[in-house]
Amino acid sequence: MKELLRTNDMVLISWVRALLAGDDIEAFVFDNHMSILEGSANAIPRRLMVVDEQYDRACRLLDAAEVHHRHG
Repeated sequence: MKELLRTNDMVLISWVRALLAGDDIEAFVFDNHMSILEGSANAIPRRLMVVDEQYDRACRLLDAAEVHHRHG
């Protein structure tokens, strides 16, 4: 698995997951429960992950949508 995005913005996560799903790329949200446990300080961002084989394609989709994400 590779990290595609790290954010506390649940709307962005939802939108990116929908964008990826439209191209048959499944995305997984990591640290969701940790973020909830820490309260409202937003100290622990959620990570959006994709499988290694779909990472490059997911990056191209986010680049085309002009969404800032992690490269590499």
